[in-house]
Amino acid sequence: MVEVYIDGASAGEPGASGAGVFINFKNGTIEEYSFPLQPMSNHEAEYEALLIALKLCIEKGIKVASFRTDSQLIDQAIEKGFVKNKKYQAYLNEALNLIEQFDLFFIKWIPSKANKNADKLAKKAIKR
Repeated sequence: MVEVYIDGASAGEPGASGAGVFINFKNGTIEEYSFPLQPMSNHEAEYEALLIALKLCIEKGIKVASFRTDSQLIDQAIEKGFVKNKKYQAYLNEALNLIEQFDLFFIKWIPSKANKNADKLAKKAIKR
């Protein structure tokens, strides 16, 4: 199963932002992506990273994936299909629609220290 590590970062609230996506195909192949984003909050950058990663997987024909995030906000929103802050409702709706295109999809919260590759890519995008 492909493992997809995602992270969003923001240098301010809002501020310059970036998204990092690290895909481990578990066959020795990895892919790294770093996307500069418009100024936004850290939570918005986390959602943007999720959406970018979902779209990347769909474009690549990946139908079975285990996503890893250090954002409890993202993990809980996807697991419950609910957001407390309606500001994030459109992000959640889009993510859930994209997830329907997968045959098997998992999302798991991991500690930040286990998400260093995606974090590095997100921070790299801020500097662009």
